[in-house]
Amino acid sequence: MIFKTKNLILRPWRKSDAKCLYHFAKNPNVGPIAGWPPHESIEDSLNIIKTVFSKKETYAVVKDDIPIGCVGFLFHPGTNHWWGEGACELGYWIGEEHWGNGYAAEASEVLISHAFNDLNVSQIYATYKVGNAQSMRVLEKLGFKYYSDMVNENYNHEYFREVAMKLEKKD
Repeated sequence: MIFKTKNLILRPWRKSDAKCLYHFAKNPNVGPIAGWPPHESIEDSLNIIKTVFSKKETYAVVKDDIPIGCVGFLFHPGTNHWWGEGACELGYWIGEEHWGNGYAAEASEVLISHAFNDLNVSQIYATYKVGNAQSMRVLEKLGFKYYSDMVNENYNHEYFREVAMKLEKKD
């Protein structure tokens, strides 16, 4: 599927996006705060496109024909946590050069509507690392409410605190 918003296009990732993905994903300010290590090569980014970003309901966030980030849902058993039946987990990131423009919320908003209207989802969860005020603001802007404090483990097997937020489908 392809979604269009006021400023963005959400579309499936393409192998040809690997160089652009690497440009944004090698930045140590982007990946670790989202829970993944910075990419080390274009081949690393291509592998992510072929595996992680090829999952259903995972989209490139495209601005002016350039993929500047990613937004998508994780469904059990591919989620970071078990959220219950009828639930999914929202994840997103935007390249640092594009922070502060509202693109994470704009891209997430269209997917949230898709989940509630087309995917039989009744609850959407999302987490952010304690201290990631930008992600907290995105989720609050989207209407998410506090769910719980949690502890998770990162790619270096280090534990960190995160906050889980929840959005429920309105009947």
